[in-house]
Amino acid sequence: MLELTMATVSGADAGATAGMTMAEAPDEPGAVLRIGRDGAVCRLVTPEDWLFVSRVHLEFLCGPDGAWHLTWLRGSQPDPASEVRLTVGEYAQPLGYGTTVPLPHGGSGEIVIQDRTAPRSVNVGFYHEL
Repeated sequence: MLELTMATVSGADAGATAGMTMAEAPDEPGAVLRIGRDGAVCRLVTPEDWLFVSRVHLEFLCGPDGAWHLTWLRGSQPDPASEVRLTVGEYAQPLGYGTTVPLPHGGSGEIVIQDRTAPRSVNVGFYHEL
């Protein structure tokens, strides 16, 4: 089971946890969780006016072996308006635009979508329960 917790944070709200939303999906091949502005296809939805987040920004996909992969989906713009960073334990890595990375099996961490033009971010915690 993959569990996600999302909070949107802007400027003065740094550290606030109000407005957190959650989603989960079983470890079944083909299971998908998406994050973005489009509520029709995303389980976790960011504010509509936060244009640094694509309509469908991040996708968590369960592979045939039950392992989860995270993809920063390419949007309609050639250059993204945000940066995405994955942190697992003490290790942090930036994700490239259009990149897919595996999530640790049975692990936890955080993905941050950071606006390049304002002090706003989308913070997504993940926990893979075995």
